[in-house]
Amino acid sequence: MKPVALVPVYNHAAKVGAVAQALRDLMLPVILIDDGSDAECAAALDTLATAPTTSLLRLHKNSGKGSAVIMGLREAHKIGYSHALQLDADGQHDAAVLPMFLEAMLETPQAVIVGFPQYDADVPTSRLFGRYATHIWVWINTLSRRIRDSMCGLRIYPLAATLPVLDTMPSISRMEFDTEILVRLDWAGVPIQNLPVPVSYPQDGISHFRLLRDNARISWMHTRLFFGMLRRLPMLLGRHFSRHG
Repeated sequence: MKPVALVPVYNHAAKVGAVAQALRDLMLPVILIDDGSDAECAAALDTLATAPTTSLLRLHKNSGKGSAVIMGLREAHKIGYSHALQLDADGQHDAAVLPMFLEAMLETPQAVIVGFPQYDADVPTSRLFGRYATHIWVWINTLSRRIRDSMCGLRIYPLAATLPVLDTMPSISRMEFDTEILVRLDWAGVPIQNLPVPVSYPQDGISHFRLLRDNARISWMHTRLFFGMLRRLPMLLGRHFSRHG
């Protein structure tokens, strides 16, 4: 297996350096994807990309996290990597769990390894309620609880299984991508393995979530997936009963 780390970045100049270093400490090559960041962050990424085993892809205008991750996944597959570890650039995920994720990848290389957050006391209550609504829709749209948390920005994709699913997806550019790709991978029969990851919300953290725009996109995504689930209902029911029969 040949894993690579993907870090989508949008204006996280203060945090991304430590994230990239944590990945390099694990001897992982790193692909940074600049999603149209401002001049300060773009300059920081240019500097980071001069380090060995670190490369930089750039979207010249902000196109959304989904666009950045898709660009990274396609580039990683094109280069010849077998797995892509996606990690957010804001430093919220505890890097101490990364070896556990890589070990799980070695044990189950065909599976998507997905983090489910263990929050600290600073997590905004509104975030918890919003995530739980998405959890319920994901459980409905997969007829299962195989996906513990579809919004976590720490995961490992097996690229051979992910790219064919990606090629069948509608155009998705922003935060709803993380959820939709997992539901569609589950529909395709790709195993899902869930691992805990401590998540912190620092007081100086930067959020790019836009309440009206992103909630509208997420609502449309869940509606689209629900009708996709209905078309796959016999298959999903058959899978459920075969596993519990």
